[in-house]
Amino acid sequence: MDGIDLLSIFQGIATLASSEPEIVAMRLLLIALGLLLIYLGHKGILEGLLMIPMGLGMATVNAGVLFFEDGRQGNLFIDPLVEDPARLMSVLQIDWLQPVYTLAFSNGLIACLVFMGIGALLDVGYVMARPFQSMFIALCAELGTVATFPMARALGLSLNDSAAVATIGGADGPMILFTSLILSEDLFVPITVVAYLYLGLTYGGYPYLIKLLVPKRIRGMRMPAEPVREVTAGEKIAFCVVACTLLSLLFPVAAPLFLSLFVGVVVRESNLRNYAELFSGPLLYGATFFLGLLLGVLCEANTILNPDVLLLLVLGVSALTISGLGGLAGGYILYFATGKKFNPVIGIAGVSCLPTTAKVAQKCVAEVTPDAVILPHALGASISGVITSAIFAGIFIAAIN
Repeated sequence: MDGIDLLSIFQGIATLASSEPEIVAMRLLLIALGLLLIYLGHKGILEGLLMIPMGLGMATVNAGVLFFEDGRQGNLFIDPLVEDPARLMSVLQIDWLQPVYTLAFSNGLIACLVFMGIGALLDVGYVMARPFQSMFIALCAELGTVATFPMARALGLSLNDSAAVATIGGADGPMILFTSLILSEDLFVPITVVAYLYLGLTYGGYPYLIKLLVPKRIRGMRMPAEPVREVTAGEKIAFCVVACTLLSLLFPVAAPLFLSLFVGVVVRESNLRNYAELFSGPLLYGATFFLGLLLGVLCEANTILNPDVLLLLVLGVSALTISGLGGLAGGYILYFATGKKFNPVIGIAGVSCLPTTAKVAQKCVAEVTPDAVILPHALGASISGVITSAIFAGIFIAAIN
């Protein structure tokens, strides 16, 4: 069997041999990056639940490129750019992840399912116990969202694309997906991919930011004992109903996400155990798995080589860094306002990568003072961050779209 026959059989290698050098280099780079994400997820350095399927999908889609009858190269996973209805019906019968993408990803359904599952895990009592502190920190942690928008405009992105990429500063993956889908249809795939890559890195990067900006003697301080009134389930349900209705009235474009989040909380507090277990178990983990898998297979070399992607990478890391700085600044403001009784590390939790940033805050403090517990305060700030990121997304969509 000669070399040509071998290449016709091993089409992944054949497509590499016949592709332009930049495509070959990007495919190999993305395969290596996918393997790295799997390793980091397995070791617990990054969030394994998302990064392992994402990394495997990324490596596989860039390895599994083949020739089609018309001579073009592609894969049997997904075609995110198909628009013609007849072509879509054909793709739905061929590409195995296309039905999930078309019916659950590109319409924002998967984001709502993730929010529903998150809601079923949330205890809004952390917010209600310290509403002003929590919301203040969350608002400060939106600094990356506010600052990235004019930066993106200055670098040449359109109004819609600038708003979509700015939402990365809120560090809320489903919210970024939902917002970019509405505002930036052409770039929503790379924006979402960039966002989730960086959200996974917050777990590894934010501790260094904390250690750089918060001295050890302050970082390890305990929160003073305080009388905290127990919030009843009825009060939590009332809070959810009022908040969901009011936020939907003010920002109706984000109402699907508000409803998804708060219906999960209400189910939890209403003691509807079967629903709560469904939302927080199979629904959340199933949606997160397919979200990670889809994000991985969307990291195809031609998509990532879009000239705007490099700019999105820069803006994404800038947004999350500035949001982290804003959250810590909010923590320092409360530190001085309370007579140095508030641990400023809690500020990082205002970046709403729930519950990652809250866990990062607790871990950084415990490294200095093992018996110090700041997690309740951090969770309050992180949950508030989910709400503020939805508010900012609603403002962007309503003002620009």
